[in-house]
Amino acid sequence: MVHAEPPGPQGPAARPSPVPFSSQGVALYFTDRGIEELEQRRGEEEVTLAWLADRLRAFVDLNPDFETPIERLATFLARDDEDDLDD
Repeated sequence: MVHAEPPGPQGPAARPSPVPFSSQGVALYFTDRGIEELEQRRGEEEVTLAWLADRLRAFVDLNPDFETPIERLATFLARDDEDDLDD
């Protein structure tokens, strides 16, 4: 039987330690690997926010367990920098 661990703390302090993957001599978090791949493969492309919203919806449809993190990401991206100062 597999026991799931309770969710840990949220926010920047909850970010995992760097893994032994490095790019240009700098240790990266595991999620940074995906971000770097995105930048390398598609960094020169221009997309609309409507396209991004459509891709996020498709991702959640295929991966419903990620609905909450995608919702948080979309909310973060939707807010203007000035909105963050009021929170």
